Amino acid sequence: MSSYNPVSTPVDTKAKLSGTSDNPYHDPSEYRSLAGALQYLTFTRPDISYAVQQVCLFMHDP
Repeated sequence: MSSYNPVSTPVDTKAKLSGTSDNPYHDPSEYRSLAGALQYLTFTRPDISYAVQQVCLFMHDP
């Protein structure tokens, strides 16, 4: 690993999602299922890990 060059990953520090939305998701179980599938996908696609983490922050009340 010493021969690899580090690469910075851009991260947006301003949250675009809010936990206080007026329109709740119509089917929370479907949201959780999709979020879980995305979490599983991050094992092979680490480039989407940050976005999936942001989605999973709202699993308790989508």
